[in-house]
Amino acid sequence: MAKLIECVPNFSEGRNKEVIDAIANAISATEGCSLLDVDPGSSTNRTVYTFVGPPQAVVEGALNAARTAFTIIDMTKHTGEHLRTGAMDVCPFIPVQNASMGDCVKCANEFGRRLADLLQVPVYLYGEAARSESRRSLPSVRAGEYEALPEKLKKSEWAPDYGPAAFVPSWGATVTGARKFLIAYNVNLLSTKEQAHRIALDIREQGRGKDQPGTLKKVQGMGWYLDESNLAQVSTNILDFEQTPLHSVYEEICRDARELSLPVVGSQIVGLIPLKAVLDCADFYIQKDKLFVVEEEHKFRLVISKLGLDSLGPFVPKERIIEYMVKPSQDEGQLVSLSLQQFVRSVGARTAAPGGGSVSAAIAAMGAALGCMVGQMTYGKRQFEALEGVMRKLIPPFHQAMNDLLLTVDADSTAFNSYMAALKMPKSTPAEMKRREEAMQDGLKKAVGVPLSLAEKVTALWPALKEIVRYGNVACKSDAQVAAKALETAVYGAYYNVIINLKDITDQSFKSTVEERASALLNEARESVAAVLEAADRRR
Repeated sequence: MAKLIECVPNFSEGRNKEVIDAIANAISATEGCSLLDVDPGSSTNRTVYTFVGPPQAVVEGALNAARTAFTIIDMTKHTGEHLRTGAMDVCPFIPVQNASMGDCVKCANEFGRRLADLLQVPVYLYGEAARSESRRSLPSVRAGEYEALPEKLKKSEWAPDYGPAAFVPSWGATVTGARKFLIAYNVNLLSTKEQAHRIALDIREQGRGKDQPGTLKKVQGMGWYLDESNLAQVSTNILDFEQTPLHSVYEEICRDARELSLPVVGSQIVGLIPLKAVLDCADFYIQKDKLFVVEEEHKFRLVISKLGLDSLGPFVPKERIIEYMVKPSQDEGQLVSLSLQQFVRSVGARTAAPGGGSVSAAIAAMGAALGCMVGQMTYGKRQFEALEGVMRKLIPPFHQAMNDLLLTVDADSTAFNSYMAALKMPKSTPAEMKRREEAMQDGLKKAVGVPLSLAEKVTALWPALKEIVRYGNVACKSDAQVAAKALETAVYGAYYNVIINLKDITDQSFKSTVEERASALLNEARESVAAVLEAADRRR
């Protein structure tokens, strides 16, 4: 898959639609860039743009946006609730797909250098691109804001990383860098700005100072008032949502608000959010409230309801979750995005891939889907009410495996293609022959690893299938039987694909270990299918 990097420039204009649209158009017109979101705020007088593309494309998109903004934003006239140092206040680069943080650091440096040369403005590096620890934190770099720049630029310790140490009144300064995905998340309060800021000081990591740290790690925060919505917000930046999840921020702010007898009236995501952050939030409330929710769409609805994400405007997951926004470009050329008819014909074409490995993965996914169906056709029905607890435990593993195994359909084909690419490498010199052989061995190990992983995923389902065939709706007995044979067939397919690729691998220790494991998985499949079919025959 191609490298995709996200760029999220924040511009100090959130009220003038002509200016907002002009910057958006500059990004959209850049070849290779996909503009995903434009989020203006009137009270903050700031607009957050989100776009993705290959590394070089996002750098060009950011430069085109800056070039446009330079002629139409005047910082000498700017006022707003949000902290800022310049017209293009901050421009981070974030890895999204097949890209590393190092790739993003390169983007930040190239953008910063070229921006400074183009507009003759000061540029600072922050985050993973920072050249000193004192500049790693954005609030540290932005301390004093735009108004402090004339004096700040005179100090040697605040010499810009790129560009002149000169104050440009209409522009200010730009901060660029590389970071993980940041979630801009605001919680709505019926309160004053001061009360909201009091809560922000309590929860943000920085707290009220060194002697009074806040309760939440990797969270920045401040309080402000939205005149257009007639309410206050605790505005946060969640710098690492895996360390401090979305629900933790919401629950902590709700707790502090209750202590002050202040009502919380929903919350707001600014820009885009990773799928995992939303699903983690859903899982928290599912466990907390002992709910049974497996469908992704239903999990989205749960989170929207629990956090009140639609309180200030509609929250449409397909327009706000970044994986869904970039999915159309990812889907191009993927086997799983084909219709069943197209997939079958693709298998039957005169090409080596997709072949038995991809077919095995597809069969495994359908076997898991059938297991899930049997559970769903049992759960929630009055005559099976006593089995609801059992079904709540049995359905999720099938549902998860169904989705995971679909990914293996393309993974198998991709792994085989890497081996085929290695075969085409040059072999004119001893060095070239060595590199080619190493690449071929690596490709073969990948080609072995995918079907072996498939067999492991199927093996994890046997206990659940043995249970579901005993307790599931008897009218679906044949579906459970087909599920068992489909999963067994998938393991046979995985085994054959492992064995055929092992013969050319030179690492004997690797070969023996993998072959032993593959054989064990096949034997377990045979025994498990026999047990499932026997249990099914006993049911009438």
